[in-house]
Amino acid sequence: MANNEGCGGLGKGGNCICPKCETTIPHQRGVPCQQERCPECGAKMLREGSEHHELWLKKKGRPLD
Repeated sequence: MANNEGCGGLGKGGNCICPKCETTIPHQRGVPCQQERCPECGAKMLREGSEHHELWLKKKGRPLD
C-alpha cells in the first residue's frame, strides 16, 4: 500500500487552514486537519490542497494555487 492510500492523506508536511479566519497551522502527521480546531476562532480546519480546500477557494472567488 502506498504512503497515503486508503486514508485520503495528502502526504506529510503541509498546513491546515481555517476557513473562517484563515489562520494556518502546520499539519500533524496522522491527524486529519478536519479534526483540528482553529486556535484563534475554534472552527474546524481544512488541509491546504485538499478537495475541501479547493471548494472553499472557489466559493471565496480565489484562484487555485
